[in-house]
Amino acid sequence: MKPQVHKLANGLTIASDPVPTLETVALGVWVDVGARHEKAEENGITHLIEHMVFKGTKSRSARAIAEEIESRGGFLNAYTSRDQTCFHARVLKDDVALAADIIADLVRNPLFAEDELAREKDVVLQEIGQAADTPDDIIFDHLQAQAFADQPLGRPVLGTPRTVKALSRKDIAAYQRHAYVPKRMIFAASGAISHDRAARLAGKLLGDAPSGKASKPARARFTGGEYRSEQKLEQAHVAFCIEGVAANDPGAMTAQIFSLLFGGGMSSRLFQELREKRGLCYEIHSFSGSHAETGLFGVYAGTSAQGIGELVPLVIGELERAARDVTEEEVARAKAQMRSSLAMGLESPMARCEMMAGHLHTWGRILPLSEIREKIEAVTTRNVRAFAHHLMTTGKPAIAALGPVRKLESHARLSARFG
Repeated sequence: MKPQVHKLANGLTIASDPVPTLETVALGVWVDVGARHEKAEENGITHLIEHMVFKGTKSRSARAIAEEIESRGGFLNAYTSRDQTCFHARVLKDDVALAADIIADLVRNPLFAEDELAREKDVVLQEIGQAADTPDDIIFDHLQAQAFADQPLGRPVLGTPRTVKALSRKDIAAYQRHAYVPKRMIFAASGAISHDRAARLAGKLLGDAPSGKASKPARARFTGGEYRSEQKLEQAHVAFCIEGVAANDPGAMTAQIFSLLFGGGMSSRLFQELREKRGLCYEIHSFSGSHAETGLFGVYAGTSAQGIGELVPLVIGELERAARDVTEEEVARAKAQMRSSLAMGLESPMARCEMMAGHLHTWGRILPLSEIREKIEAVTTRNVRAFAHHLMTTGKPAIAALGPVRKLESHARLSARFG
């Protein structure tokens, strides 16, 4: 069976991907609002709302929300990113109506009680503190802030202690009313559910909501820059990136395949050269991330105080070499990883929902599997080498480093390596 999509009159998009052989259903609502939609003084409000909707609605207490789904053996969760917020569940097929009702209740009827808000702010502040105490986590917030300096896309999803403390009930209620509207929403379901059933549930629970507006966030501009913090840690943590490609760019698949062969697994160039051959680090990987209009390609590594001076030039040397000598075998291996990742994802109804929501967010349609496979197969060794060469000539990078990083070369020297 193939995924199906249609829109309600109020703008709500409904997507389904039935898998009749399953006994469970994954479903959720993806809202096209995230940290990049926030004003500077609102930073963290989207994430705080994600927390607060679970603290009670007009018809359910926080305890009832948890007990209703778990008493049926189901799972309910949510997450916030820079681009989207998602509320999702997985339940037995007989409990789909209950899960859909709870999710719709969360996005439509949160109470935002003052006493709960005060408590949940403390929880979020602890979450911010926990992230700050985790170098290989917080370093990516610092990197994002340098890549998109003084822009919404560069701000942390969690917000800052100052901005979170300043948010009032009035602030979050107004923001929620403005942002959580059908024109921004995708209702997706996969597993033991038909499209008609998914459409009926979504229509019943969300079809009468006012459509609202779906304005686009400010266009981001890659700036580059440096964050460096000398700290007493066991390891030096460093991440750097250059501008990559947008999610719908024709080169997006090439970027993903290059990231896999460059630093995506045990057979990758970075793992083999810097960990296996030189023993410079335990953790090293590359990443390729995309947004609507831009993207990032980068590398993260954790190493010793002595090793950090050697590590970054070696990584850039490997990138430069890749532009010359990436082999057919490496590209074929990365393609095989992409194909298997796609196939494994199809075995999970939640991954199917994520894929549908991601495609609709990026392209406004769900790409057929045949088209995705064609995109993978169309990438050539020449494409990959050209992408690596492009990265080496993009200019000013963004870099974030913390720990014993005194021996890390300067940002000016690093920038010079990128032409």
